[in-house]
Amino acid sequence: MKPEVRKYVHFVEDTLIEGTKPADPPLRMAAVAAVLTNPWAGRFVADLRPEIHAFAPLLGHEMVERLMPLVGGGENVQAFGKSAIVGVNGEIEHGSALIHTLRFGNFLRDAAQSSEFIPFTNKRGGPGNSITLPLKHTTEGGARSHFMTVEFNIPDAPAPDEILIAIGVATGGRPHHRIGDRFQDMQELDHDQTVRPQA
Repeated sequence: MKPEVRKYVHFVEDTLIEGTKPADPPLRMAAVAAVLTNPWAGRFVADLRPEIHAFAPLLGHEMVERLMPLVGGGENVQAFGKSAIVGVNGEIEHGSALIHTLRFGNFLRDAAQSSEFIPFTNKRGGPGNSITLPLKHTTEGGARSHFMTVEFNIPDAPAPDEILIAIGVATGGRPHHRIGDRFQDMQELDHDQTVRPQA
């Protein structure tokens, strides 16, 4: 059993200037989307595991193989994310089934040399719906510098009986990031509690 993929779409965005100042180095965000026939469309299926086991590893492998060359290899990946959009004849659970499994996500983790949770979106929508990939750092989950979003669309996907799944990466954080991170906030709050006068 193999997924019936209608098309793969590659997306690349290079930011050279941010806030009137050159980005040094430039930031590349890239994504790969797969548009495939929803094997469960139009009916309720209690056990999704056969298709998950059959489809997710093939899609994970193929999509990562397509994505990594867009950023020059996994060693250049600093942030990642994933997304699923289910056509209107399917359930949101159908998209979730394909992206929320280690059989899919571990291909991206391994390529990025990460063991972190991959941020995600999953929703139902029609052709041209916005594909929104929230990103975070591959090894430092609290690094706000890498809280970003890759966004694009495919005009003819997903059709009602299709699922669109996507993975995305970035080669760095936001250009000129300067708001600190969660760990700094925690240290500062702990310090504030220590020095704050008692009532």
